[in-house]
Amino acid sequence: MKILRFGIKFMIFMFLSFIIIIFGLYTYAFLSPKLELKSAGQFHIYDTNDELLYQGSSTSEWVDLDDINYNLINAVISVEDKNFYKHHGFDYLRILKAMYINIKNKKITQGASTISQQYVKNIYLDFNSTWERKIEEAFLTLELEVHFSKNEILEGYLNTINYGQGNYGILNASRYYFNKEPIDLTLEEALILAGIPNSPSYYNPIANYNLSIKRAKMVGEAMVDNGLLKREVLDNLFKEKIQIYGKSADDNLDMLMYYQDAVIQELKEIKSIPNNLIQSGGINIYTYLDLNAQEILEKNILKYVKDSDLESASVIVDPVSGGVIALSGGISYTKSEYNRATQAKRQVGSTMKPFLYYGALEEGMTAASTFNSQFTTFSLSNGSTYAPRNYGSVYANKPITMAEAIAVSDNVYAVKTNMFLGPEKLVSVAKKTGIKAELDAIPSLALGTNGISVLDLARGYNTFATGGYKKEIGLIKRVEDKEGHVLYEKEKKEELVLNENYTYILNEMLSNSTNSGFIDYARPTALVIASKLSRKYAIKTGTTDSDFWTVGYNPSLLMATWVGYDDGRNISANYSSITKDIWADTVEEILKEKEVNWYEMPNNVVGVVLDAASGKQTNDKNKAALFYFVKGTENLNQDTEMVFKEKT
Repeated sequence: MKILRFGIKFMIFMFLSFIIIIFGLYTYAFLSPKLELKSAGQFHIYDTNDELLYQGSSTSEWVDLDDINYNLINAVISVEDKNFYKHHGFDYLRILKAMYINIKNKKITQGASTISQQYVKNIYLDFNSTWERKIEEAFLTLELEVHFSKNEILEGYLNTINYGQGNYGILNASRYYFNKEPIDLTLEEALILAGIPNSPSYYNPIANYNLSIKRAKMVGEAMVDNGLLKREVLDNLFKEKIQIYGKSADDNLDMLMYYQDAVIQELKEIKSIPNNLIQSGGINIYTYLDLNAQEILEKNILKYVKDSDLESASVIVDPVSGGVIALSGGISYTKSEYNRATQAKRQVGSTMKPFLYYGALEEGMTAASTFNSQFTTFSLSNGSTYAPRNYGSVYANKPITMAEAIAVSDNVYAVKTNMFLGPEKLVSVAKKTGIKAELDAIPSLALGTNGISVLDLARGYNTFATGGYKKEIGLIKRVEDKEGHVLYEKEKKEELVLNENYTYILNEMLSNSTNSGFIDYARPTALVIASKLSRKYAIKTGTTDSDFWTVGYNPSLLMATWVGYDDGRNISANYSSITKDIWADTVEEILKEKEVNWYEMPNNVVGVVLDAASGKQTNDKNKAALFYFVKGTENLNQDTEMVFKEKT
């Protein structure tokens, strides 16, 4: 009996404690400053000319609850939070039920967020799932509940929720998908829209029409269960295909949404911006976006990528500022919101070689250093063997220079160089230039066998484009609150991490990828676009079984572009010129009105005319090319094959 009485007293004590704690929390929330819902969490994105580009998370065109179709309101409440008008921010019974089901299934299959909680998430830019974050979210939910009526909360929620395809808020979504005001939606249209927020990229009718209809029917079932829709009415819906409008009033470029998504992702990673931006009532984000460059990029991608399954991603950078002026993460944001420029890590192929050859220059090799280009099987220290092949299994079967190896992208020369230096050298150089991806110090790294994103690769190449100065590339110039106070500004910081002499020599060697003087057993890899180019560029192409790359730059512009399939299937050799054509047409049009310039040769560098293949003196003008050396190294014995054999 004593144990029973103790148990009852303990339960009463815990219950009273819970009531007191809850009362205290609601009291604290009531005494907290009232939030301004119509500007909370609002962000505006501006281009490089400070022209308004995008409004997200909420919109200046706020629509009143009375101007939203009642079918949509009922559908949202039914599928998201059927007890919305009964609870005070948290549906405790639903939470217990979800916990029970998740424990039973031994995995998280159900959530219990209320509309109030989701609204807080909509206008809160930090989406980290930490305990600290969740506690703060809970307090903000309480503040919403004690300061605002249920209708005000629901109105705010509907005006800020993500409806996919870059549409935030019911007004934007209604106009985009159906070319209607929210009050004029049909029941079928209301069910479709109510189903989207569960997974905006998955359930929107542009990307997945059939899935959106399936989800809409589930929403309808929830309305039937809640007594807000008759069964016979639901059974007669969706008999015919629903017409989807799918256009924005401002007619934005489709791929531009990839840039905007990348901006928001970068925003989340800026640690100096206060975690709770709701209190500030919105932010303004000023970017480096050049709409003209973005338009040119999109036009050329669509011009050359004709295979409906093939994807493409590109990044264009101003080397001086380190600003990303244009970006595309795919062929169509409407079809897929997956940003291949920032999220996908693909094997980069021979675009890894400039990092290797810079390291080789640093270690005493020169543009005229030779290795034999012939089919070679390497015996590795772990007892295994490695036999890289040249493209098309074509070999010089003679000594070739580093300058020719980089122009025609000889794989055997690259692997020999990597093993001669030690693979750790290549990793070191790549990291020094700013590449953040994990890299394996192995022989095949010289051929780009590690996965790197387009943006990350551009980050490393930008250090070559600046003459050896490392700059953090990014999309955001600065961030301000609604009062104009600067919350963040990109540092105009640069660090000289590479030797200027070697960087200049490397850039000159990369310019030979369009030089017909290097035609030998193979052709320079970018020779096919030479006739399109009106100025000098450092260019490197890359090829794997499933990827094609072109990265190139001069002091005015850097562009990295990739094509391939999302599923990693082999890509046809017939597509090998796509990235080159996209790259050439894009950079030439962007720069056509700008001054032609190239890097100034350092005082400690000298140019010598030599035979392109052998690196020796020649009187044959057809085989002659200009080689660059650090003064004092132009007459050194450049044959490294014997040293390589002795070392390995």
